[in-house]
This record gives sequence, structure tokens and C-alpha cells, in this order.
Amino acid sequence: METNTQTTALKGGEWIIKESDPSNTFIPEDFNEEQKMVMEMCEQFLATDILPIIDRIEKLEPGLMPSLVQKAGEQGLLSTSLPEQYGGLGKDFITSTIVNEGLGGGYSFSVAIAAHTGIGSLPILYFGTDAQKEKYIPKLASGEWKGAYGLTEPNSGSDALGAKSTAKLSEDGKYYVLNGQKCWITNGGFADVYTVFAKIDGDKFTAFILERGMEGFTQGPEEHKMGIKGSSTVQLYFQDCKVPAENVLGEIGKGHIIAFNILNIGRLKLCAATLGGAKQATNVATQYAINREQFKISISRFGAIKHKLGEMAIRLWVCESALYRTAKWIDDAEQTLEHSGKSFAQSLLGAAEEFAIECAMLKVYGSEALDYVVDEGLQIHGGNGFSDEYAISRAYRDSRINRIYEGTNEINRLLAVDMVLKRAMKGKLDLMGPAMAVQKELMSIPDFGSDDDAPFAKERKYIANFKKAILMVAGAAVQKLMMQLDKEQEVLMNIADMSIEVFNAESALLRVMKLTQTKGETACSIQTDMMHAYIYDAADRINKAGKDALNSFSEGDELRMMHIGLKRFTKVDPFNSKDARRRIADKMIENKGYCF
Repeated sequence: METNTQTTALKGGEWIIKESDPSNTFIPEDFNEEQKMVMEMCEQFLATDILPIIDRIEKLEPGLMPSLVQKAGEQGLLSTSLPEQYGGLGKDFITSTIVNEGLGGGYSFSVAIAAHTGIGSLPILYFGTDAQKEKYIPKLASGEWKGAYGLTEPNSGSDALGAKSTAKLSEDGKYYVLNGQKCWITNGGFADVYTVFAKIDGDKFTAFILERGMEGFTQGPEEHKMGIKGSSTVQLYFQDCKVPAENVLGEIGKGHIIAFNILNIGRLKLCAATLGGAKQATNVATQYAINREQFKISISRFGAIKHKLGEMAIRLWVCESALYRTAKWIDDAEQTLEHSGKSFAQSLLGAAEEFAIECAMLKVYGSEALDYVVDEGLQIHGGNGFSDEYAISRAYRDSRINRIYEGTNEINRLLAVDMVLKRAMKGKLDLMGPAMAVQKELMSIPDFGSDDDAPFAKERKYIANFKKAILMVAGAAVQKLMMQLDKEQEVLMNIADMSIEVFNAESALLRVMKLTQTKGETACSIQTDMMHAYIYDAADRINKAGKDALNSFSEGDELRMMHIGLKRFTKVDPFNSKDARRRIADKMIENKGYCF
């Protein structure tokens, strides 16, 4: 196992085989003054302009959502990271991630904004010609025009390239004739500009820019949805729809490059938005627990409730640690690429593609952390939580979609592992050496002693061992299943779950190490509690996922040996997580919400 600490920038997936250095790790406590102001501005915008009228938004009051999107544009919230030449603010990637988190607590409004600033604008910004960018981006940046994106069709969801929509060039070569339909189009009911995918001559998957009002382009009625009811969702229909030839976006036949690259950034931004939503729901649940009395005392004083509040905070804090660690990697990689002469678009797309593995894992964890928070938040409300009178019931319904769009969590789990293995096979990621070293270690006498008395030496050893568990299980799966591995989705998902836990645990440890270096141990005691509680529970989850994978393809002495190895690699000291959660919950009760 390579334990050389990272000094040069890590490549995507490389954290599995290298130890990271806390001083090189970006944490939310590193936000500069401007970034803190941006976060406050977003929260203020929600508190003033969105949350007081959320019922009107949910009823899809005509013209309301587009007017709110435009209002956000007037405050600069749509154009954070767009270049100044197109009316943007030209801020860094971390700042634009902060905007996604800051607006994430706005229920349906967050969805409309995320779709507009992400898939509604970025395809044109990154893949458009100069003329296309000059025509569309300034109006999208200001909110004068609203953006949407049409990829999904009734029979092609996760299989995006299975689309049936077709495009044919007219005799005179002036326009393409589009036929087909798209479904689940966010902002579809009011958008002015749409990025839509169709196959030219039935096989060349290509992107087009469509505008509202084009001949042959119509939309269906608003869908009735379980949650995010205030988000406009319609079907789009193309009947001999005429699209000018100059509205082809990117290269003909290369639509998949646009579709998949935009998703990398979207996944990270979705994690940010779910984090914002989860903080909002945690605040709601904490305040309810403080004010609700049973048996003549506040229910916030009961251990069962403290457990829930403490665990909510742990998951959010860990999610935040992993999110901004990755956002900084993307930010740094983007700058490195720009300095090497790459264009603005190539730089950000290249950076996001480099960390596509981490973006997929963040999307999974963020959406599942939010689901946990709204579920337990509703439970804290008891029967009241089931009533629409209380905000938590809306948060509960709205949360569910996040595990489905931007690629289902199952697809993202499979993708994350697939990308790691492909990079290893191409020699971009040296997994072979470290995996062989772990195999050798399994045969040797375990090293139980740790004479390292550096701060957090024990926790660093846990993380190093967790990584060995991944390498052992993944290495054995590759050896045993070879070309059949891609058909063993359960095994791949087990490995993905191990990886997500390890990445989160390491991100939490690095954050605590950096905080104690700057603020001292006593100032970070609650954060240390959160890190310890997460690592303690992660060890069991990694062990379970590893066992499930090994049991499905190994047997006999080999299986017994790997079980012993797994037990060794996931062993942690006893930890009183009950008291830790109580201390975390008490801090939140004192502050009336998430305060870390």
C-alpha cells in the first residue's frame, strides 16, 4: 500500500492508493469572505423571496416561477461561473457550488434554478459556436431567457443513447426536420431555449438548440408529480419541427459527449443542492423538537430524538467535507488546464471528467443523506409530519426524485466502479501494484502494534486499512470474474458502497486534522466526535459490503482467508457513539439548527 502523502495534485480515483495531506485539502472553513457573502445572499434570497410564497409556487401559478428565476438573475445568482464576456460574474467553481448549496433549501425553486444554470445553459456555453454563445448565454445569464434540456424519452431513461427522436437535413440544407418526443423536461413549460438530442439519419446522435415558438415544436400539459410540484415538468413534441442548420450544437454524431460531460458537473452540483436541502430540513426538525412537548418536557431532551439529530448532523457534515474537497480538486484542475492553453470550456469539462468518479459518488451520497434527513425529520414531527401543514412533509416528498435524476443512484454506483477499473486497465491509475501488495499482506503475520504517536495516527491507519479492504475485494472480483464482472452488478455496487464510505471517512478525517492544526483540539471537539462516529459506523458498513461481495464469488479456504483479511482491515477500537451523538445534538439544540 502506497502511503506516500500527496504533495502533487491527485488524479481522479487516486485517493484509493495514496494518502492525502490535510494542509492540501480544501474544507468549508476555508471559504473566503466573498464566498461566505455569496452563501448568505442565497439564504437571504430564499428566506425573503421563495419560502414565504412556496404554496403559490407549488400551485404552478402562471408566470410565477419564470419571474422568480429572472429575479435570481438580477441578483447575479444565475451567472456565478459564466464568463464576464457573456454577462457572467466569472467566479470560480467553488463559488458556483456554494450557490447550488445555498439555494438548495428552496424546494421546487431549487430544481428550476439548478436546471436553468446547469443543463439549461452549460451545453451551449461549453459546446456552442461563438455565434451561439453570443446569442444565448447573455440572456440565459440574466434570466431574461430560461433554459431547459431534453434528453429522456418515454422508452429511453438510463439508456440515453437509445433515443428514438430523429432529424433529417432538408433538401436545401438550410434546416433539420425533427420528429419525436421528450419527457420529464424540467422548466419545459416556460423555457425559451432547449438543448434537445435526436439522431440524424437514424444513427448520428446529435444535440440541437431549439427555441420556443419554432414551427412544429409543441409541449404537453404539466405532469402531476409526487414531489417538486412547483417545478414545471412537461413532454415536448416535435412534428416536422424545423430547426435551422446553424442550431446544431457541437459536432454531428457527437451528442453523447455533450450529454455525458454535462452530467459530471450536474452530479456534483446535485450533491450541493441536496446538502442545502438537508440543512434546511435539519433546522426545521431541530426547532420542532425544541418546541414540541410531551410528558411535560421538550422532546429534544429525549435520547431517541438526540440520536436522530446527531446522526443527521454527522451525515451532513461528512457530505460537506467530501463535496468541497472534490470541488477544489475540480477548481485546481480547471486552472491547470487553462494555464496549459486549453479553452474555458475544455478546462472545466476536462477537470470534471477527471473527477467523474467522485462526482458520481457525491451524487449518490448527497441524495441518500437528504433522504435520511427528511425521513427522520418527519419522524421527529410524529403525526404532524404527515400533514401538509408542516414543511417537513414537502421536504420528504421533494427529496425522493434526487435518487433518480442525473443518473439513478444504481447507475452512478456502477459507473463509479467501472471508471476506476477502466482507468486501471489503461494504466492511468496504478491499482495493480497496491492490490498485489494487499494480497501479499494477507499471507503475512498481521502488524498489531502501532508505534506512531503522531496526532490521528490511529485514524489514519483505519483509513489506510479501509482502502486495503477495497483493493482486496475489487482485486479478487477482477481476478475471479474477469470479463463477467460487468454482469455482476451486485458485486460492483458492494464495491461502490465501500468506496463511498472510505472517501467520506477520509474526507471527514482530513477536515478534522486541518481544523485542529489551525484552531487546536478543544475548539474542534464536536467535529472530532462527528468524524469518530462516522468512521466507527463506516467500518461495519464496509465490512458488510465486502463480505456480501466476497461470499458471492469465492468459497472454501480462499474465502475464509479473505474474510479474516476483511475483518483485520475493518477493525476499529470501541467508541461510545451514543454520547458523541448526544453532544452533537445538544450543540444543535443550543443553536436551534445545524451549526457546524
